[in-house]
Amino acid sequence: MKHAFTPEDLLEYLYKETDPQQTLAIEEALETDWTLREKLAVLQTSRARLDRLIESPRTETILHILHHAQQEKVSSNA
Repeated sequence: MKHAFTPEDLLEYLYKETDPQQTLAIEEALETDWTLREKLAVLQTSRARLDRLIESPRTETILHILHHAQQEKVSSNA
């Protein structure tokens, strides 16, 4: 019996969030289903790209937070 795995199933597998039975079922399906292997490869590529992204807040945002913290410090000392 062939199981239709969803993209969510593959994401859970990719991030090692599947239970042992689900992991085994996906691995067995990957051995014989080239379409499933291709879908997993696309997700792996996307994950690699996302893992390389580095996000940081704008300088303006950091300065606003620091200014607010300084104001709070001044008002709590008064």
